[in-house]
Amino acid sequence: MKSKRLQESIDVYVWEGKSDIAERIARCLGSFEIDVIRADNIDMTREQNGPSLSIAVISVTVIDSAGFSADDWQRAHGMPVIWVAEAARAFDSRVYPPEYSHILMLDFTCAELHRLVFRLAGELRSSAATSAAAEPFIAQSDIMRTLLAETEAFADCNSNVLIVGETGVGKERVASLLHERHSRYGKGPFVAVNCGAIPDGLFESHFFGHAKGAFTGAMFAHKGYFEQADNGTLFLDEIGDLPLYQQVKLLRVLEQSKVTKLGSTTEVNLDFRLVAATNRNLRELVRQEMFRADLYYRLAVIELRVPNLEERGAADKIAIFNAMLKQTQDSEVVPAAPDWLLQMVAQTRFVGNVRELRNIAERVLIIHRQLGDWERGAIDRVFTLLKEMREDTSDPPLPRKKWDMADRDRIVKALDTNNWRRQDTANYLGISRKVLWEKMRKFQIVDTDAELLGELD
Repeated sequence: MKSKRLQESIDVYVWEGKSDIAERIARCLGSFEIDVIRADNIDMTREQNGPSLSIAVISVTVIDSAGFSADDWQRAHGMPVIWVAEAARAFDSRVYPPEYSHILMLDFTCAELHRLVFRLAGELRSSAATSAAAEPFIAQSDIMRTLLAETEAFADCNSNVLIVGETGVGKERVASLLHERHSRYGKGPFVAVNCGAIPDGLFESHFFGHAKGAFTGAMFAHKGYFEQADNGTLFLDEIGDLPLYQQVKLLRVLEQSKVTKLGSTTEVNLDFRLVAATNRNLRELVRQEMFRADLYYRLAVIELRVPNLEERGAADKIAIFNAMLKQTQDSEVVPAAPDWLLQMVAQTRFVGNVRELRNIAERVLIIHRQLGDWERGAIDRVFTLLKEMREDTSDPPLPRKKWDMADRDRIVKALDTNNWRRQDTANYLGISRKVLWEKMRKFQIVDTDAELLGELD
């Protein structure tokens, strides 16, 4: 079977002790690009190099001979630990801190292992992105200096902030700066969430968290994003991608400052600052009834717009490009880029903004490393390819047939949840009855769909 490609490689170190888990873990993770490394006989104090994310899976039988605890090991090696234990030892307070939740039963399934490994990898990835976001801004243009002045002015207030701007302009970096400059919330966590990456049906589990036993496979209580961000900042990127029925739930939490985990009846009080970001026109989405007006006004108490590279001008492009060359060259000394290369950077329009410029800087640096010089012919081809790719993607977008079908399925399921009562379904979706009726007519949804849905279930 072909391995599934991940954003970054993941190293999973397995210390099995007296248990027999290493081969089982390797089989469970075999369909992904994950290196499973048996760690019983290697030096785990060495530094981890390269772009991989590192996670340890350790049997509690190691504790008997090695004499260490979960948080001691994590502090020493700088990677999260998944402890594998029999039920009798799973919650031994002499071994685990009360809040420690990265535990698998000895008879774990592959699905349980996948869920925990990828959740921890996501947290590590988010932490790395936050560190990158903390780098100082390059702001030689007046428009960027104005943005930074506004950011500093609003950083220490408690109001929600909406950051708008094109893809790749650095909206998360602005959010991180708002967090760092806050006198109280800046001391707490910065939790970054990509709303467009939340799997359908898992919104509640991810955002609200769940109690132990809330559903099949919920062996432990889990804090959702809201609770993780308590006393800190919750950054919701791509907020415009949230479906209407999820927007309703988000709005309710913002209004009440409370959350109830799945499978629990106890409310948890929350205190966090919300910073949201989008590359979409939320006002237009509100007009089209695809985004709730009440949520928009609650988010956009303060609105900051991040300019694109074209607006920032040539000076910022060149300065950013030079800075990225230094960031990506590690300890290697690379001579300054020649004027002709800097002029190419200044005259190129980067649709992907800073993110695309970083990609170009990495490509150019690879050419320099491989050829030992700023080889103009090879670098010209990089910029020519960029131009050709832009021309290839300039055609009108493809019809949104798949999106429409997903929207149709969501409406049918909402109707079924509410026993096909139109007004209740409209309230559930956060739209008017008229809009619901128009969507049903557009997608040719009739009551016979209810019978079909029942047959499929």
